[in-house]
Amino acid sequence: MDLIHRNNQALDINPPAGNEAFSVHGSDWLWAVTAIYTILFIAFYAASFKPFSGEKIFHYIFSVALLVESITYFAWASDLGYSVVTVVNSKPVSGWTRQIFWVKYVNWVVEFPAIILSLGLLSGVSWATIVYNIFLSWIWVVSYLVSAYTTSNYKWGFYAFGTVAWIMLAFNTLGHGGTSAKRVGLSRDHYVLSGWVNLLWLLYPIAFGLSDGGNTIGVTPSAIFFGVLDVLLVPVTSVVVLALSRKWDYGRLNLAFTRYGRVHDAGSFPEKNAPAAIPAPGVTAPPVV
Repeated sequence: MDLIHRNNQALDINPPAGNEAFSVHGSDWLWAVTAIYTILFIAFYAASFKPFSGEKIFHYIFSVALLVESITYFAWASDLGYSVVTVVNSKPVSGWTRQIFWVKYVNWVVEFPAIILSLGLLSGVSWATIVYNIFLSWIWVVSYLVSAYTTSNYKWGFYAFGTVAWIMLAFNTLGHGGTSAKRVGLSRDHYVLSGWVNLLWLLYPIAFGLSDGGNTIGVTPSAIFFGVLDVLLVPVTSVVVLALSRKWDYGRLNLAFTRYGRVHDAGSFPEKNAPAAIPAPGVTAPPVV
């Protein structure tokens, strides 16, 4: 760590700003997180060339998420992608400022939907439900971003709206998703993954309330807090999903669209083997093109 610390010149090139500012120790930690994301992205991308049973959907989802996380954490570790915002809590002096890193909210805009899409495909819920849950996650993230940039106690109103969206999202992924997963025979796997994800999601409102919201902990401790949560959320979940998916019936999950015309010799396609429809009496069949 001392060697990393001596070689880390990010804050010399991009100096921090504000009364509550980023530190070299925080940058060191985020560089380690960036390395985790980058290595795992390369692994997922390489694995997509020869996926199990020719299925690539989860490789695609998590490759995109891991690539975006590599980019955002690179910016964060470099002390880029922030604004200096006047805070209203926990300081006895007026005009106290804090570095707010908006790049982590950009990360969540991609990270959370990737998790939601994976859970939705696993549980077999409708596309409408998946899209609905993704929009709930965006409402959650955007509300917290607006809260972080609000320089009065009205910020807690935006925090409340975002937290309501998170509660609705948790209810859908655990409740409705669990019910649907029973129909496709993957109830155990879904509850393991959705329980893990929602346990971590429970900590995000707490972490935000202590950092960008309430200014109770400093910029570096908040970077450590969010870095741990993000690593546990996507890298850990993605590896578990890929391991469990080796025994899932993709046909029963209606994921055949990932194979049709894209993976060589992926298997049989019921729509190709179905007999042609017999026209009703008096109706002329359309010509074959």
